[in-house]
Amino acid sequence: MKNFAIIGAGGYIAPRHMKAIKETGNILIAALDKHDSVGILDSYFPGADFFVEFERFDRHLEKLKRSGKQIDYVSVCSPNYLHDSHIRFGLRIGADVICEKPVVLNPWNIDALMEIEKETGKKVYTILQLRLHPAIIALKEKIQKNSTGEKHKIKLHYITSRGNWYHISWKGDVSKSGGIATNIGVHFFDMLMWIFGDVKENIVHNHTAETAAGKLVLENAEVDWLLSIDADNLPEEAKQSGKRTYRSLMIDGESFEFSEGFTELHNISYEQILNGKGFSLSETRKAIQLVHDIRNAGIK
Repeated sequence: MKNFAIIGAGGYIAPRHMKAIKETGNILIAALDKHDSVGILDSYFPGADFFVEFERFDRHLEKLKRSGKQIDYVSVCSPNYLHDSHIRFGLRIGADVICEKPVVLNPWNIDALMEIEKETGKKVYTILQLRLHPAIIALKEKIQKNSTGEKHKIKLHYITSRGNWYHISWKGDVSKSGGIATNIGVHFFDMLMWIFGDVKENIVHNHTAETAAGKLVLENAEVDWLLSIDADNLPEEAKQSGKRTYRSLMIDGESFEFSEGFTELHNISYEQILNGKGFSLSETRKAIQLVHDIRNAGIK
């Protein structure tokens, strides 16, 4: 049984981490969030110590360490712009770190974190759950097996509608979230590069607070992509049926379906990490570089 601490206990993604910690047979010792709406803890670890101030959280973990109770892993589920700092904290208290995507906002942050890994002897892992999805694993195997040397034609459309709150929250601040392509797109880009190869050309057609679109030329595919939180971009059939989210991935004119099978992917991610097979910092670099380049590209 490993001891965990979690930073960002009140967010959308934290319950998936709590569930994974519990269902892999481990224990959450302490949790931190500046907001105290964290009743979700009762569903998983009602005995976990909870803090709203980082300083008290830090001091508590130090006291535990002196008493012989080491934190083995720190799970980072805080806002994107805080990931780098919270990962550093985890490494420097002698824990391995499991961080939600995007692991950092800028590629050079990865280099600095890898140096701290060397200094501390601890590791940083990130959640790249699409690489663990059975349908996507099967797609990768199919593409590799049936390669013709011609580039595949791909269309990716992902619209996940958000209300006015989004722009007031940290997610609406590009300096904190990385913008639309980073906040809701990084896992799709990672998946596409994992299957179809490295980026050869990156063209951005649109990049606003609500919508980003462009074209990627990968080693084995050309990708037209659109990401949006604007409900006006939903197709008519989605609007008429009252849906707020639409996801479409077309490969060579055929729809690729992977809407199901997500419920256990964080559990599988944790199982692999605990067995020493998690996704390392170096494996995140290409996607982090790409979303950084999209964020800073001129519009064409």
